[in-house]
Amino acid sequence: MKLNAAKFGLAAAISFGVAWIICALLVMLMPGMMMSMSGHMVHMELAGMGWHLTLAGVLIGLVAWSVSAGFVGWLLAWIYNRLI
Repeated sequence: MKLNAAKFGLAAAISFGVAWIICALLVMLMPGMMMSMSGHMVHMELAGMGWHLTLAGVLIGLVAWSVSAGFVGWLLAWIYNRLI
């Protein structure tokens, strides 16, 4: 079964975009808990740091992650199609 690389890439871009927005909302609503969780994920103590969340930063991150994920999704499907 071949994958449609463009659609797979678009699905990855949309999925990462939704995840980015959810993450940004969680940081806005629960900054302390999210800082603690982020520290656990990278095996660091981040409690002394703070979030500097701006609308511009959220939008730039949304675009950057969506484009990156879309490209990687497309590349993954393209490679998969070449292997089968």
